[in-house]
Amino acid sequence: MTPPFLRSPLLENARAPHGFFGRAGGVSSGLFATLNTGLGTRDDIEAVRENRARCAGALGVARLVTLHQIHSSDVVTVRAPWPDEARPRGDGMVADRPGVALGVLAADCMPVLFCDPAAGVIGAAHAGWRGALAGVIEATLAAMTRIGAQPARVVAAIGPCLRQPNFEVGLEVVDAFKRKHPLSERFFGPGVSPEKRQLDLASFGAWRLRESGVAGIDDVEVCTLAAPLDYFSYRASRRAGEPDYGRNLSAIACPAP
Repeated sequence: MTPPFLRSPLLENARAPHGFFGRAGGVSSGLFATLNTGLGTRDDIEAVRENRARCAGALGVARLVTLHQIHSSDVVTVRAPWPDEARPRGDGMVADRPGVALGVLAADCMPVLFCDPAAGVIGAAHAGWRGALAGVIEATLAAMTRIGAQPARVVAAIGPCLRQPNFEVGLEVVDAFKRKHPLSERFFGPGVSPEKRQLDLASFGAWRLRESGVAGIDDVEVCTLAAPLDYFSYRASRRAGEPDYGRNLSAIACPAP
């Protein structure tokens, strides 16, 4: 079975096989039903591997690589696939080799997929608010540039993630953003109380892409918390008192020469 997934028109025009996968089309059960792709969850490992294989097959590649994500700005250049048990630590990947899909996992955090079709260079970033503030988007673009990409040629797509007005944060988060990016206060709306604000993480991510020179930006405009039957959501699982949660996969492979 090929699991369903969302596509970006810009990445399609760049001929880059890619997909933003949700919960449907896998073999996991219970809390992880059905397309959980998170190796670090309590799900049956063979079910997770089958789910990941289905996603790779949907993109027409033999291998999918992911990272041990740590909410950082660390980016790995992929020269060859690694075993699942030897995943490097980091939150961004870049590559210029065909046949391997770069995947990032999220369950409210913001996934971003990148492609410079002229250079045949791709990238993928996992950007929760901590990683986005740390600069993982900019770091991924910089790593792409080091292997031949040019930001002005890069197209990028923002996948399903937690959206305003569901993304409540404390004032300390607002202060952290303002210290690094004084103009970022515009990405915070009023909260349910004076001590809270609502973060528009996707708009912040699009701003960082534009500020880094990327002109072509897509956004699938899906909120994971607002669609818990279609996407895994960390906050939805917390509200339900569940002990664990699945991960949504966003993945991209190099365009055909």
